[in-house]
Amino acid sequence: MQHNGEQDETERPRLGVGMIGYAFMGAAHSQGWRTVGRVFDLPLAPELTAICGRDGGAVRAAADRLGWSHAETDWRALLDRDDVQLVDICTPGDSHAEIAIAALEAGKHVLCEKPLANSVEEAEAMAEAAERAGERGQLAMVGFNYRRVPAMTLARRLIAEGRLGRIRHVRVVYLQDWLVDPEFPLTWRLEREHAGSGALGDLGAHIVDLAQYVAGEHIIGVSAMTETFVRERPLLAGASAGLAAGGGASGTAHGPVTVDDAAVFTARLASGALATFEATRFATGRKNALRLEVNGEKGSLAFDLERLNELSFHDDTEPAVSAGFRRILVTEADHPYLEGWWPPGHALGYEHTFAHQARDLVHAIATGTQPEPSFADGLRVQRVLAAVEESAAKNSSYTPIPALEV
Repeated sequence: MQHNGEQDETERPRLGVGMIGYAFMGAAHSQGWRTVGRVFDLPLAPELTAICGRDGGAVRAAADRLGWSHAETDWRALLDRDDVQLVDICTPGDSHAEIAIAALEAGKHVLCEKPLANSVEEAEAMAEAAERAGERGQLAMVGFNYRRVPAMTLARRLIAEGRLGRIRHVRVVYLQDWLVDPEFPLTWRLEREHAGSGALGDLGAHIVDLAQYVAGEHIIGVSAMTETFVRERPLLAGASAGLAAGGGASGTAHGPVTVDDAAVFTARLASGALATFEATRFATGRKNALRLEVNGEKGSLAFDLERLNELSFHDDTEPAVSAGFRRILVTEADHPYLEGWWPPGHALGYEHTFAHQARDLVHAIATGTQPEPSFADGLRVQRVLAAVEESAAKNSSYTPIPALEV
């Protein structure tokens, strides 16, 4: 429901938001904060108070473009602002722990992008800081935005209601192709010191969280393999010459890729159900293909992010003569999050998940309720990612299959 009177805006307490980072994810979060109060009835009025980045000119331009009132070049200055009550962290993973812990200790609420950290140790420190802060009234949440796709929330609800019965299989893949070109430059996402891991942390974190969220249970063990297909890439202009590992045919300096390009792993859930996962940035022709399927004793659910407004549902208790997967168009007013949007059949998109994320966090802050996913949930995902890396290191060799003798 939209607000159309100035009096309503002035009566609601303000929630000053300060955001650190203004690139792709910062723009997505900004869209969510700009939109949420114009769509949903909220107990607090979010204000885009200040945005922070190291380049003064660039961050000022980002503030103007994205709708922020002020710009800062030092995140510590953002924490000192009395008009900022919530800090939104959209930086590379290597800075998450330092900023989040400092923000919580400064008395701010925190929203931190996924994955929570670059290591289990950092994630543990963040979860402990969040627990301490929670006792003082500060709340912390991880930004796993795909939980806020209405079809995903509906899938979780149907499983929780027992519509699938006992879960037997979960299958999840997240496929992209933006690294297929070996001449794509060496960005921070390809350096372990900044990103923590590659496709595993970037994409795998999403599907690990989604599998646990939708199925309603935790992963208790994994067996994995990872691969780096392109091990050197051209350095970005201005990169340190000390990073150069060699030169290509053009003589361009190259640096080492220190993360995985793809990860595949099997897992077991707490109930004994089996799960399979695949995360890659080398699936030629796939732009943002996240797919999930859950099979249970009474039926199945399937979702494809490229058909974001649809959920496929099979009820195996129906007579075989008429049973089969049916398409649920998740746009009805009583579907999750749809009460604030358009008439049935008018589709939503990727950007709406960030408004839904903001809505849930604002309500949690207003009621003093722990938002989900919590930093403890983020730590749980981090432990799965670490187990995948450990398993992949142990599985560096595989059992050979004898050649067929003809």
